[in-house]
Amino acid sequence: MKPNRIILIRHGESEGNINRSIYAERPDYSLELSEKGKEQAREAGRHLSALIGDEDVMMYVSPHWRTRMTCEEITLSFSESQVKRREEPRIREQEWGHLRTEDLNKNIDVERDAFGTFYYRFPDGESCADVYDRVSGFFDTLFRDFERENFPRNVIIVTHGMTIRVFLMRWYHWTVEEFERVANPGNCEYFIMEKQPDHKFALITPLQYHQPRHSYQYPDRRNDR
Repeated sequence: MKPNRIILIRHGESEGNINRSIYAERPDYSLELSEKGKEQAREAGRHLSALIGDEDVMMYVSPHWRTRMTCEEITLSFSESQVKRREEPRIREQEWGHLRTEDLNKNIDVERDAFGTFYYRFPDGESCADVYDRVSGFFDTLFRDFERENFPRNVIIVTHGMTIRVFLMRWYHWTVEEFERVANPGNCEYFIMEKQPDHKFALITPLQYHQPRHSYQYPDRRNDR
């Protein structure tokens, strides 16, 4: 049974969001929420609880510590019996490679911006195209889960900004250019997909856009005939 809603939410403010130099000292997966991030997650939980009411919820959670902590804070607004959860490694953050200094990360940011966000692969890490492939594998699991009897009426996916954009790209068949135009969501920003009468899911949350550096223009063939 398809759920009525799929909600994608980014983790709250993390240690890495407020101090990029920490990436030279600790692996990305181990970064925790700041106190502000915990409050952001609790506030998001209150909003989502008001939206969902007493309906049941299935949560898929990235195994990174900041997403686990975000999930814990969100679920404070729900009853224990209301929520099922599962850790899902395929919706983890894009792999950025090994520990690097802040200066080296800044150089990589410049290089990625010049090359293109979707195709650029971090040294010893992943490209967004790699994330797309593993998110596609997650879709297979998601659709099988939807077929289960008494599957919950709401899905909440607690993940990362880039992963949310890739998820939406895969679901709505965006082009690479459309993907790169969509701005990364803020901490604990969430996107709601609601099931319509035709059983398709409409994205009801407005997207924020920016102008990508690279944009392919299809040739105008109207006068070629």
